[in-house]
Amino acid sequence: MTGTIISFSVMAVAGREISAVHDTFEIMAFRSIAGFALVAAALTVTGQWKTVSRSNLRTHAFRNVFHFTGQNLWFFAIAIAPLAQVFALEFTSPLWAIFLAPLFLGDRITRVQLTSAMIGFVGVLMVTRPGVGEMTWGVPTAAASAVFFALTGLLTKRLTRVESVASIMFWLTLMQMVLGAVGAGFDGQVTWPTAETWPWLVLIGVGGVCAHFCLSSALALSPVAVVMPIDFTRLPAIAVVGAFLYGEVLDFWIICGAAVIFAGNYLNIMSSRPQKT
Repeated sequence: MTGTIISFSVMAVAGREISAVHDTFEIMAFRSIAGFALVAAALTVTGQWKTVSRSNLRTHAFRNVFHFTGQNLWFFAIAIAPLAQVFALEFTSPLWAIFLAPLFLGDRITRVQLTSAMIGFVGVLMVTRPGVGEMTWGVPTAAASAVFFALTGLLTKRLTRVESVASIMFWLTLMQMVLGAVGAGFDGQVTWPTAETWPWLVLIGVGGVCAHFCLSSALALSPVAVVMPIDFTRLPAIAVVGAFLYGEVLDFWIICGAAVIFAGNYLNIMSSRPQKT
């Protein structure tokens, strides 16, 4: 989880550093090129090419369209909104998954889950404080990215029942490389990487692959109730990074709102644990 936290934080800083040069589609395209090269190399070294399956391409396609959309919204948000605010809103993703799970996985919403989601919504209001101060496009785009990340997580869960992690990562980077290339060239103008932006783009690509790998490994080694609460340390970590690098204010309401969102998520996690007999 330490690797996950570092990887996501590095991606946020790198994304902001090149946001003035590359649009989000270009960032996603070049990010996926670096990610695809890394995954292909890993499959070759470990001899895992045989685990890459083409039997669920439709589900992969939907998953990657959702993830591509969410990631673009996320990169757009971190370019114009405080990093801590973006990360706090991103943490609502598990709460959105509660409402969307019946549609995608056939799960039922329990009373505790509904309560968890309501608690999380209160936290969102504390973070965004509608009507107080100037509202930027970073807030709704960050909130929307959380919805698409929830959809991505649900379809990933469905895929893990029938696909290997290697196969999921291969189609993730390949499909998003194509989507990014189409999006980047849609307006007929592509800003190619320069000597200054290439290192940041590679860092984003490597960071994305490392984040997914570390998170998957953590979930394989420890229960969700142990792993997911650790992920919330990303918020104070990125708040410090934002304050140190960009002079962003450590907003009291963002920290408090994130704590409330954490409480809603943690209630849901604990209620989902198997009961000892």
